[in-house]
Amino acid sequence: MLYHLFTNLHDIYDLPGAGLFSYVSFRAGMSLMTSLVVGILFGKRIIERLQLNQVGEIVRDLGLEGQMNKQGTPTMGGLIILGAILVPTVLFTDLTNVYAQLMILATIWLGAIGFIDDYIKVFKKNKAGLAGRFKVIGQVGMGVILGAVMIWHPDIAIKELADDNTWTTVRSTATTIPFIKDNHFDYTWLLSWLVDDAANYVWLVFIPLVILIVTAVSNGANLTDGIDGLATGSSAIIGMALAVLAYVSSNTVIADYLSIMYIPGSEELVVFIAAFVGACIAFLWYNAFPAQVFMGDTGSLALGGIIAAFAIAIRKELLIPLLCGIFLIENLSVVIQVGWFRYTKNKYGEGRRVFLMAPLHHHYQKQNMPESKITARFWIVGVLLAVITIVTLKVR
Repeated sequence: MLYHLFTNLHDIYDLPGAGLFSYVSFRAGMSLMTSLVVGILFGKRIIERLQLNQVGEIVRDLGLEGQMNKQGTPTMGGLIILGAILVPTVLFTDLTNVYAQLMILATIWLGAIGFIDDYIKVFKKNKAGLAGRFKVIGQVGMGVILGAVMIWHPDIAIKELADDNTWTTVRSTATTIPFIKDNHFDYTWLLSWLVDDAANYVWLVFIPLVILIVTAVSNGANLTDGIDGLATGSSAIIGMALAVLAYVSSNTVIADYLSIMYIPGSEELVVFIAAFVGACIAFLWYNAFPAQVFMGDTGSLALGGIIAAFAIAIRKELLIPLLCGIFLIENLSVVIQVGWFRYTKNKYGEGRRVFLMAPLHHHYQKQNMPESKITARFWIVGVLLAVITIVTLKVR
C-alpha cells in the first residue's frame, strides 16, 4: 500500500524522498524493521490474550527433562509470525506482482491449515487435532495452485542473455541444479524422450514435484518445532540465504556475472523474505529458551510452506535438501525410526530403534543434553548449510 502510494506521489507530484520506494534495498530494510516492530510490540499483547483465554500447550509426558514445565505455555503463537509477515508485505511490496501475490496466498493458506489444527487441539480438547488427511489435502491444494501458476501465468518468466548481450524473455520450466557448470535443468527434458511436444505435458511432472516439496518442507518444519527456538531460528537462517538467492536472481548485473537465471519481478520476493526473517527473529524474542509462547502448527506449517513456495518461485527448489538440511534430517530421523521399528518387529517379533527418540532433537534430549545447547548446535549446522547453498552459485 505504501509502495503504491509513494510511487504515485513521486510520479505525479515529484514528492522529495518518495523515489526511495523504487529501491528494493530500501523497501526490504523497511520491511525487516516493520516486521520486527510488529512482532515484538504486538507479540506481547497476543501472548497476554492467549493466556487470558487459556490457550495453553497440552504436553504429553515423554520422559524428557524439563518437558512437563512447558505445560500451559501459550500456543498458537504462529499468529505473531503471520501478522509480522503480512503487515510489512502489504505495506512495502508491489501488490500487483504475481510473486508477491503467491507468497501472500501461501502464508495465509498454510497458516489457516495450522490454525484450524491448533484450534481443534486447544478449544475442542482433541489432542489429535486436524486429521492428517485434511492437512495433506490442504498442502496438496497449495502445491497445485503454486505449480499451475508457475507454469501458466503470463508474468512468470525468466530472461536469458542472448549472443548479442541482450536479455530475452522466455517462458520456461527451467530450474537451477547445484554443482553443475551449465546449471540449468528444464523439467521438459524428463518427458522429451516420450513425446515430441513435452512442454504441453510438463505439468504432469512439475505439479506433483511442487506438491511433494511443499508437503515435505512444511511437515519438516512442523517436526523441527519440538524444542524452544529451534524451528524459529532455523527458519530465520534459511530465510537469510533465500534473501541472497532472490536478490542475485533479480539483479541483471549479478545474474550475468554468476551466469544464473535472471527472473524479472522477483525483486518483490526480497521484500517479502525480509519480512519473513524479521518475523522469525521477532518471534524468537519470546520463543527462545525458556519459551514464553509456542508457535503451534499455525506457525510451523506456514514457515515450511513459505520456504518451499519461495524456493520454487526463484527456481532454486533443487537446493532445498541442502539449504533445509535441518528439516530434512528431522524428517528422515522419523522415517528411519518408524521404518526400522516396524521391520524389526515383523522380523524378530520385537521392535528396535535407531535413535533413542525421534525426531532427532529428542534423541539428544534423551542423552541429557540441554535444550539450549541442542538448539545452538542445530543453528550452527543450519548456518553452515546456508553458506554452502549460497556458494553453490559459483562452485560448479
